[in-house]
Amino acid sequence: MWWLYDDGGLTLLLPYILTTRQNYSGCQLRVFSLANRKDELDRETRNMAALLAKFRIEFSSVIVIPDVTKRAREETKADFNAIVESLPEGTIPEEELLDNKEKTNRHLRLSELLEEHSKEAEMIFMTLPLPRRGQVSAPLYLAWLDVMTRNLPPTLLIR
Repeated sequence: MWWLYDDGGLTLLLPYILTTRQNYSGCQLRVFSLANRKDELDRETRNMAALLAKFRIEFSSVIVIPDVTKRAREETKADFNAIVESLPEGTIPEEELLDNKEKTNRHLRLSELLEEHSKEAEMIFMTLPLPRRGQVSAPLYLAWLDVMTRNLPPTLLIR
């Protein structure tokens, strides 16, 4: 389960409910969240464990990822550029790509982290990243989602 944004707990609740069913009773719940600074890793881990305890949700591990703002690999950028180039010309204006360069890098980096940590998962639950209205077009947003969920097991995006 990838907790990207506080959504009121639905992203935590759905995978937990599944683990209470006989078909999924053997599944382990691993919780991933993001930290803005490396010096806050311990505090963020404790906060997430406390939140899970408050909801009485059993989990196998809490992993806080510190380096989501690091530059994405060239292969990931190439995959994203291939998605953008496959669209009809002018679908995503070059200006919009430049304006959203940092957000694009964050989503590309998140894609790498998802693949690194969850490639072998049975199912992934993840908070749906929401774009700002008027700042991100639908084609760019969908390209972000495409690159983030590509090559992964079934992924449920929750909002």
